[in-house]
Amino acid sequence: MRRDGDLVWVTLERPEVMNCLSFPTLRRFRTMLEELASDLSVRCVLITGRGEKAFCAGADLKERRTMPTERVPEFVRNIRALMDDVEALPQPTIAVVGGFAFGGGTELLLACDLRVAAPHAQIGLTETSLAIIPGAGGTQRLPRLVGKSRAKDLILTGRRITAAEAEAMGLVNRLAPEGQLEATALELAEAIAANGPVAVRAAKAAIDKGCECPLEEGLSFEADCYEKVLPTEDRLEALAAFAEKRKPRFQGR
Repeated sequence: MRRDGDLVWVTLERPEVMNCLSFPTLRRFRTMLEELASDLSVRCVLITGRGEKAFCAGADLKERRTMPTERVPEFVRNIRALMDDVEALPQPTIAVVGGFAFGGGTELLLACDLRVAAPHAQIGLTETSLAIIPGAGGTQRLPRLVGKSRAKDLILTGRRITAAEAEAMGLVNRLAPEGQLEATALELAEAIAANGPVAVRAAKAAIDKGCECPLEEGLSFEADCYEKVLPTEDRLEALAAFAEKRKPRFQGR
């Protein structure tokens, strides 16, 4: 985990196995997320994988081959919990995809709020080719993002798509120019971090809640979120900055 001002980078550090997820990796990752969730001085979290070959190629199949059958459900529960932890972070999250993202790697980027990909990146929920199904949110998060028909196409065939195709269907938010992945991701993260952090967290919560409930309930939740930002110092600072023709200096209060 690396701090960069208001931003934090979380990097999967197993390039020799395409940043696959093992039991120890899951434990470390979830511990980091727990720390981040309570540190509201962090305004945006960027999640990536070490090296240019892979973002995350999913579960560590070498570990899986030697894993007792009775431990497999526990492993899947841990991966599922990791994705839920990523999605539940109060701060916005950006998946920075610099290579392969297959299986659990795709489920990880789906759990993030936004996705930036390098031109050579490939994405796929490949589990059906291994005679299983996506078990860490893929069957639920993908159709919510790209629609049911496209999700069925990708999951039932298990095919891998390019970053350009992923961008065209709305799975990737930004397609970085060659060699500009980190710069493109930072530009997006800094644009988010420049805004009022209390408002950004409230907006994220309102969107996430609203997508999971009837419109009337979502509108009520949005109103509650709006009420919470009204008494903040940041809101008054924004008004003062506008009147004084300067950039606001938000403090997260």
